Amino acid sequence: QLQASGGGLVQVGGSLRLSCGISGRTFNNYHMGWFRQAPGREREFVIAISRSGGRRLYSDSVKGRFTISRDNAKNTVYLQMTSLKPEDTSVYYCAAGMGWGTHESEYDPWGQGTLVTVSS
Repeated sequence: QLQASGGGLVQVGGSLRLSCGISGRTFNNYHMGWFRQAPGREREFVIAISRSGGRRLYSDSVKGRFTISRDNAKNTVYLQMTSLKPEDTSVYYCAAGMGWGTHESEYDPWGQGTLVTVSS
């Protein structure tokens, strides 16, 4: 029901935009978040946007480099990533949540993940 796309290979300092569409649910009922999981590491919170788009949460590691937006008419949330670093290499997951926060438990359902590789 969530489909993430836009991942790929990008060079250090480059930019990439991920998209995540939702189907079968009322999109604007949900806060939307992005999480990521690097190889050998636990999944971590990246960024979130509230139902209306008026509030955002950021992890310290991406603040100032990543932005999140949503288009409720298109049932889509976007993650714009700039100034990418090798440590941003991860599988990125979008998730929809009824709760507002940074914990995985507040989000369900989840998308399948899209791989972002930042090459130096």
